[in-house]
Amino acid sequence: MPSSEWCLVPKGQAEVKEQGMVASALGVRRKMMMMSPQKPPAALWQPIKIFACSQLTSLVRRATLKESQRTPKYEKVHNFKVHTFRGPHWCEYCANFMWGLIAQGVKCADCGLNVHKQCSRVVPDDCKPDLKHVKKVFSCDLTTLVKAHDAQRPMVVDMCIREIEERGLKSEGLYRISGFSELIEDVKLAFDRDGEKADISVNTYEDINVITGALKLYFRDLPIPLITYDAYPRFLEAASESLNRTPITAFSLRVNVLISSMCSIISELTDADERLEALHEALKLLPPAHCETLRYLMAHLKKVTQNEKDNLMNAENLGIVFGPTLMRAPDLDAMTALNDVRYQRQLVELLIRNEDVLF
Repeated sequence: MPSSEWCLVPKGQAEVKEQGMVASALGVRRKMMMMSPQKPPAALWQPIKIFACSQLTSLVRRATLKESQRTPKYEKVHNFKVHTFRGPHWCEYCANFMWGLIAQGVKCADCGLNVHKQCSRVVPDDCKPDLKHVKKVFSCDLTTLVKAHDAQRPMVVDMCIREIEERGLKSEGLYRISGFSELIEDVKLAFDRDGEKADISVNTYEDINVITGALKLYFRDLPIPLITYDAYPRFLEAASESLNRTPITAFSLRVNVLISSMCSIISELTDADERLEALHEALKLLPPAHCETLRYLMAHLKKVTQNEKDNLMNAENLGIVFGPTLMRAPDLDAMTALNDVRYQRQLVELLIRNEDVLF
């Protein structure tokens, strides 16, 4: 064969088979795969191989992302308590015998793991709560509940928000008006008894304020608030900075010159960016389950504010309602709690207004 002509037939059978598989996967007809004498085989197959690999990589990445969204991986520390075991027991961490007649070791109240007291200090934070140990929904640790039910958020939050958005977004005074306390307690008992099968439909609870009251009660009853004690000071610091800044209008009137007004605008924008950055850093301190639940709640409250003309509830009003509900001071000092109220309101308002940026 002359050297000036390219061979139209692949040299090896393996290459023919490989080209056929790629062509079939991409829907390329065999007759369109014939190459012109001016172009070598590699010039056509190389980009096709790269395209095929990129498509496979994309599919794998999407499958991995969907799998991670379906089974969230939340770390949770064990809830160890001193326990007296009946009969011989061995540590499930070091496999050694537990000696003694009483208080031989500790047992996790959520997953049932039995270990020595000294071993409990080095056990990984991989508690997987068992539903037989999680007796209730309300007053249960948030991370414990979502891990026990293998969910992203507590069922109470998902079901109540879904019901509110279906039939209550335009209800006047939403979240501000309280429902009957007896019916709210009834909803609480229904969740504790039936879990995801609890019936909170309009046929059972016609007043939407009962559902909003149950949702607020759930957050108030959390043993660790949605905004945890550890993250509380950082959140309050970000909110206090926003309250202590000088308003642009007062500054402009006081200086009464254009150049100072422009400087205040620049300063205001810088303060807003720094405030959002501080909030973003504070969010990183929340446990993943708490952060995901807070994100979902803020997105819901944003929808509530978008119906302000009907429900008369803006971000400021919702901040007044949800501030003390979502967080509380680590100590029980009444004066500290009272002084923090205005910062809590401002914080929730900031989270609602900037929900699309912060989460």
